[in-house]
Amino acid sequence: VQLVESGGGLVQAGGSLRLLCAASGTSITNNTMAWYRQAPGKEREWIAVITSGGDIIKYVDSVKGRFTISRDNAKNTVYLQMNSLKVEDTAVYYCNAPYAQRPWGQGTQVTVSS
Repeated sequence: VQLVESGGGLVQAGGSLRLLCAASGTSITNNTMAWYRQAPGKEREWIAVITSGGDIIKYVDSVKGRFTISRDNAKNTVYLQMNSLKVEDTAVYYCNAPYAQRPWGQGTQVTVSS
């Protein structure tokens, strides 16, 4: 069972990145999925959540209007499109199922420079 996050990198403020969360050894098709992030010295926080059918989506206020969560159940994958990135978005980003948690993956580092 693995959740593998990818797509992170170094980007200038105002730029964009698209993160992917691919599940292997487990199906996330019927799970609500979420993206989380952990900034240096801070606790992990959820930032976006999407239900299995994609009909309910919620964001933490700090990313609302800039980030978009989506999923492709046929590919067992969840995405996070991040636009208008800010320095304070710098963190390691993770995905997981909040109500059926899997082992945490390695995450993907996002670094936003000023």
